[in-house]
Amino acid sequence: MRMMLMVEIDTSTSNRIIEEHKMDEVMGGILGPLKPEAAYFYSRNGRRAFTLIVDMPDSSHLPSFAEPFWLQLNAHVEAFPCMNLDELQLGLSRLG
Repeated sequence: MRMMLMVEIDTSTSNRIIEEHKMDEVMGGILGPLKPEAAYFYSRNGRRAFTLIVDMPDSSHLPSFAEPFWLQLNAHVEAFPCMNLDELQLGLSRLG
């Protein structure tokens, strides 16, 4: 199941990680296992933020996908099922 994860990182937590020169290590450790299909980084609500598109086998994987962001980055995480154009067209074709 394709999921969009929208993540806002706590500013004081990310400032500390950046000052310690560990942001590459932390982000690589979190993103590596998720193998995102796409990753976009930006500012949102005055915080560092990013959106990931990941393949989640089923909803029971949500805790293991979100917990590293909460534990290591004190982040706000939102998850949304999403689809690409081909999947949308397939879904619409099933309407009958």
